[in-house]
Order: sequence, then structure tokens, then C-alpha cells
Amino acid sequence: MLSNRLAAFLAARGIHYGWVVAGVTFLTMLSAAGAVGAPGVLLLPLQREFGWSTSEISAAMAVRLLLFGLMGPFAAALLNRFGLRRIILCSLGLVGGGLLLSLAMTQVWQLILLWGVVVGVGTGLTALVLGATVATRWFAHRRGLVIGLLTASSATGQLVFMPALAMLSEHYGWRVALALLCIMLAIVGLVALALMRDRPSDLGLVAYGDKGPALTLVTPPQSVAWAALDALRSAAKTRVFWVLFATFFICGASTNGLIQTHLIPLCADFGVPEVSAAGILAVIGVFDFIGTVGSGWLSDRYDNRWLLAWYYGLRGLSLLYLPFSDFTFYGLSIFAVFYGLDWVATVPPTVKLTVERFGRDKANLVFGWIFAGHQIGAATAAFGAGLSRTVLSSYLPAFFIAGALCLIAAALLVTLNRRSADAVPAPVPAE
Repeated sequence: MLSNRLAAFLAARGIHYGWVVAGVTFLTMLSAAGAVGAPGVLLLPLQREFGWSTSEISAAMAVRLLLFGLMGPFAAALLNRFGLRRIILCSLGLVGGGLLLSLAMTQVWQLILLWGVVVGVGTGLTALVLGATVATRWFAHRRGLVIGLLTASSATGQLVFMPALAMLSEHYGWRVALALLCIMLAIVGLVALALMRDRPSDLGLVAYGDKGPALTLVTPPQSVAWAALDALRSAAKTRVFWVLFATFFICGASTNGLIQTHLIPLCADFGVPEVSAAGILAVIGVFDFIGTVGSGWLSDRYDNRWLLAWYYGLRGLSLLYLPFSDFTFYGLSIFAVFYGLDWVATVPPTVKLTVERFGRDKANLVFGWIFAGHQIGAATAAFGAGLSRTVLSSYLPAFFIAGALCLIAAALLVTLNRRSADAVPAPVPAE
């Protein structure tokens, strides 16, 4: 098997195979993120071709974002039971199939079914829970950095593809843009099939930085649904879970659901061309990569509660600034840099707190529920902002509300104890 030969080759050179798994995960999350971000670019072309309203298209996007998040805890349980490679291939197949079928859609219900339900479920299987699972399972040291890298791939992928998709859509039509995205998903699927392994023990290894013999972990006997629901039952008894859930709800409402989905049409309202607005999203994506990787590095060294409080506070200020930027190149550039550094910098500290408070065995399941909160917030903002545009003829109320919510999230995190007495189970020893 190729992975066995590659693992032996790398081991002889002192390189752990976990970095290969992280690389394959990076590509998987990057490509899936392109599918998540595509509707934000294609909203206006769909309006022009089919005459659908902003609120109708936003409803499909809200369903996609909601399912993207609600799949999180069940995706974690599926990953634990069936392994990384099988779930990744299943996810890429669902997303690619949904996008291919959407090339022939003509009705709103088809948009909701394919882009909302099929793509939502497919991308939910390889959401941030996949990155958290890989980082927790394959890395004992440098876990925060790996979470930062994988999170950056997901968020950056949703943004950096947008200029290319917008350009292809403008010159060749939105169907060509989606077809090329499907080809990319197929290529990544082949890479995952060849190189992805489920656990270090599959190759006779331990996690990067671990000491001692390789462990063979037994698949838990409970069903996928029971494993996910049991993790929720246990975590819901703690205050720290609800603080992380609420703040991640606000995180989703102020990122995926708002900026990713509605920034391009918001800019169009102020006379900014679609390709130029997509370029602003790409700038956000570039600085997000820097900010999220940096956040992973910081989360290994500093108090994650205070990191999160700073991140949410600064994001709130940037969102409150946007309506006053006059939507000039200079004003939008300042916003893109400042906001981009903080786009999903919240994820590494949130995952680290989840592992610390709930333990490595339950971490991906509990984080799955926290991530569900993130996407419920994203779906609320996606639909709410679209409704605001349709009813009030303005997106601005949604941006002011999101900015205020971020400041509330910062205040909530300040109230969180350094080590909650009700955390379960005992924290993992410091790395």
C-alpha cells in the first residue's frame, strides 16, 4: 500500500506520517470549502438568470449552512466508527454529485434540495470537526498549530476561490465555474484514497510527540446517533459548554452567514463590481490564513479564554466600521486586512478549550455540537441578512447587529473561569 511505503520512507528521514495526513486533510477541507463558498459568488448570476429573490436564494444557503453545522456531532461519531478515509470519500462524492446535478436545475426547490440539503450534508462530513479529529488523533504536540493550519484551509478555501469563480461565471457562466469545482473535488478524492489513514496505530505509530508503544483503539460499541447524543447529554450539564456554544453561534453569524454570503451583493448595492468584491473576499482569505495559523501558535502558549475575548472584540469593531468605510478601495482594504486576521482565528482556542475541558476521547464529539451552534448562527445570519435586504432594502442592520453580538461574545468569555469545576472528564495533562 502506498501509505505504508511512504510512511517507512518518511520515518527513515525523521518525518512523522501525521504531517501527510494533515496535508491530505488540508486539501480535503480546502476543496470542500470551495463548495461552501461558491453560492456567495453565484447569488447574483442566479438572480439574473432565474429571477429568484435574494430571500429565496438565501433560504437555500441557510439550509446548507444549518446542515453543514448540524452534521458536525454526527460526523464526529461517523469518523470514530468508520474512519477518516471512508467519510472523506463519502463527503466528496456527495458534494460533487450535488454540484453536478445542480447544473441542470431550473426551480428554487431544486436549489434548496441540491445546494441546501445535499451539499450541506456532504460538506458537513468534512467540516471543522474533521480538522479537530485529525489534530487530536495524530498530534500530541503542535496540536494548536495543526488546528490553525486546518482551520485556515477551510476558511481560506471559502474565500480564495471566489475571485476565480466570479471571473469564470462572468465570462463563461456559473455552470462552467461549478464544473471545474467538481473536477477539483474528484482529484482530491483520489489523493485521499491513496494516502489517508485513520489512526497512527494503522501504521504502527504513535501520535506525533507521544511516547510509548502504539495503541490500537477499539471502535466504540454504541451507535453513531447514541454516541453523538450521549456526548451532548454529558457536555450540556456544564456551563463551559454553553459559553462556547453561544460564542461560536455568534462566530458563525458574523462570518460564514454574513460576510461570506452577503458581502458581494452588499458591495454591489454601493456600486462595487462583483469581481472586485470577490477580490476583497480573497484578501480576507489571505489574511485569514495568516491570522488563523498565528492563532494556533498562540493557543499553544497563552490563555485561550483571553485570546477568544480579544478576537471577538476586535471582530465586532471591524464589523461596526464596515458601513462607515464608504466602500472605497481604501476603506474596504482596511476592513479586509483587519477583519481577515480575525476571520476564524477563534477556532484553535475553542478546540483547545474543548479538549482541555472534555478530554481527548470526547473532544471531537463535543466540538461537533459546538460547531453546530456556529452553523445555526451562520444560517440565522444568512437568512436574516437576506430578509433585511428584501424587506428593508438594506443589509446594514444585519452588520450592526453582528458587530454588537461579537462584543457580547467577548464579555461572555471574560466570565469563564480559568478551569471550570464542572468540566468533564478530567483535563488532559499539559503538553
